[in-house]
Amino acid sequence: MASLPATSALPTTRPPHGNFTVGGMPRRRMVVVVRAEGGQAINPAIRKSEDKVVDSVVVADLAKPLTPYCRCWRSATFPLCDGSHVKHNKATGDNVGPLLLKKQ
Repeated sequence: MASLPATSALPTTRPPHGNFTVGGMPRRRMVVVVRAEGGQAINPAIRKSEDKVVDSVVVADLAKPLTPYCRCWRSATFPLCDGSHVKHNKATGDNVGPLLLKKQ
């Protein structure tokens, strides 16, 4: 069986109905929806003895000294954290917090 070239190298057309073609072969567009609604905790079991779970990772090549990333899926600036986890935690009793990337 002959291998196909990388998808990005093939011409792509997008008709208005949601399907498209790659290199003349029909493909169907997929949509992924992530929801954490209904007053359910996002973190059902990890480190529940802590008030808020916040992890820090030190990275050498960052533009800012500290970059918080959202883990509650509620941030208006997703993927960056805007503090929305505070309201979520109060409403659900959850303890989710941001992932902090710190410049080395």
